This record gives sequence, C-alpha cells and structure tokens, in this order.
Amino acid sequence: MQESQRHILEILKDGEFHSGEMLGNALGCSRTAVWKHLQKLEQLGLGVETVKGTGYRVAGGIELLRADKILSMLSPAARALCSGLEIFDTIDSTNRYAREMLSGEAASGKVILAEQQSAGRGRRGKTWISPFAANIYLSIRWDFERGAQALEGLSLAVGVAVKRALASQGLEGVQLKWPNDIYVTGKKLGGILLEMVGDPAGACSVIVGVGVNVKMPPEQGRRIDQDWTDVEAVLMSQNMPRRAVRSELVAKLVSEITVVLSDYQEKGFAAYRDEWQAADAFYGLRAAIITPKETITGLVRGVDVNGALCLECSDGRVETFIGGELSLRVQE
Repeated sequence: MQESQRHILEILKDGEFHSGEMLGNALGCSRTAVWKHLQKLEQLGLGVETVKGTGYRVAGGIELLRADKILSMLSPAARALCSGLEIFDTIDSTNRYAREMLSGEAASGKVILAEQQSAGRGRRGKTWISPFAANIYLSIRWDFERGAQALEGLSLAVGVAVKRALASQGLEGVQLKWPNDIYVTGKKLGGILLEMVGDPAGACSVIVGVGVNVKMPPEQGRRIDQDWTDVEAVLMSQNMPRRAVRSELVAKLVSEITVVLSDYQEKGFAAYRDEWQAADAFYGLRAAIITPKETITGLVRGVDVNGALCLECSDGRVETFIGGELSLRVQE
C-alpha cells in the first residue's frame, strides 16, 4: 500500500465524512489524485461512501493494527516470549511467510499479522476469506526440540488458548470443534492451522495460524460455504456494551498462545484436556468421521489424553482418530 493511501485510511478510520479538499490538503495533492487513491482503497474491499458536497467516509470506521499498541498490551510473560511482531497491509498468507521467509534464532516467537490475505487458507486447502482490516489473520512461529510425537494435541491446546482470549473480551458460550475450529451457537467464528517445518522426529518449528472473524463484511461473508458468525455479532447478541477491538483481541491471543507454546513440550495436551472437553461443541452428538477411504459414524465422546477424537460406534466400541486429512460432521 502506498504511503498516501495509508494516510487517507488513518483519516477515514473514524467513520466520519471528510471532504476531498481536506484530504487533498492533508496529502499535499489534488482532489483528482485523492479520488484515484480512494478508488484503489475500494479495490481492497473497503466500502468508501461518497456524498456530493459532504465528502468521503468508511461507514462504521475501521481499526488499523499497530505493532507498538499491540506489544504494549501483551502480558509480561508474552512480552518476554515474543521475539518480534510484523504487520503487513496485504500478504498472500501469514502462515506461508512464517514458514518460508523466517529463519534463524530470532524466528521462534515471531508474530506475523496482516490486514488482508490474498491466499489465506484453512485445513484441507480451503480458502480463508480475508477482507481488509476486518478480521484477525495471525501466525506465530515456534521452535520445538522433540518432534511431532511430543506435539500431539497441540492444535487443540491452541484452541483452548483462543477460547480464553475470546472469553477475556466478553464472549460467552465459545465452543471448540475437533480438531481446530472455534464455534459460537453452532456457527464458525474462527479456525486454527498448524504446519510443521524441519525434522518430524527431532528439532522442528511449528507455524501456528489463527483466523478469527471480528467484523466480517456481509458481501464477503456470502462467499463462506458454512454457517459463520463474528465477534461483533456475538457481542451484540449477548447485549454487551462494548464493540470488538481487534488490537486488544490480538494482544490477548498472542498472550495466551505463546504461554501454551512455551509450556507444551513439558505439559503436553493432558494439561488442557479437561478445559477442551468442557467446551466440546459436538460431545454426545451423532457424527461422521470422513476419511479419504471411508466414513465412520457414531457418538462423539470427546478426546483422549493425546487429543485424538473418541467415537463410540454402534456396537459399543470406541474408536480414536488423530488429525490429518479427516473431517468431522454432525449427522441430523
């Protein structure tokens, strides 16, 4: 994004009308140049409203993420664990950047954020809808020493951390769907994607990607292929007096997730299992596990100490399933 466009956004973020003349004076350019900059901002998906004789505004305003503000709100423990924080206006994927572009000792604990992703994705290659300055697109890179086996259940533990962060912002009734989705009232609020770099049997890095819908524009939401909600809608439905503030939620997410990551090799999933089970969105429901080869149905019976899903089959046997290319769906 050009500096002039960022400057315009800083002015329009309050949601009020600003005249073309005022914007031109602030940027030191003509009103025609201002109009061209606004056209480019609209291409980002921002709804710039124009009223003749009044000016321009972004209805409802926007909140731009600032690294210094987020860092100042981290918990003391997270501040010590975070090796840096980088924010992009637009990037293809925060996970890809953390996976392919970061290296060296300072990479562990690095937090990557973006206002918009052009190629964000969830599990099984699904597209993650990522409109500009609307939601949270976050990745954290973390080094581990003991390989994949010691990290079983990590995505579920990260889900517990996300739930804690959301609860701290006033959201009630947050639930977790195995293995990596965040739900409220049966609708998807967010998701988690973990990717490993390095030796699966030894020293490796894990990229923890988290997406949370905060204020999803309806026109973008129509592209999502399942029931969804966002933080703003949940707070309104619960008659909460405050609006969602992305920077505060980012700081809470980083504070909760980094502490989980720092302790995980010693504690494992067992330390988080009870909290995950208490928030299990599907417990006791009839559901189907869809694998690349077959579909298995049964009653969801939570997860075991390693984070594997427990499914009670019709003959009373309990089968367990661990992550990978699996899909869990409730049967009506």
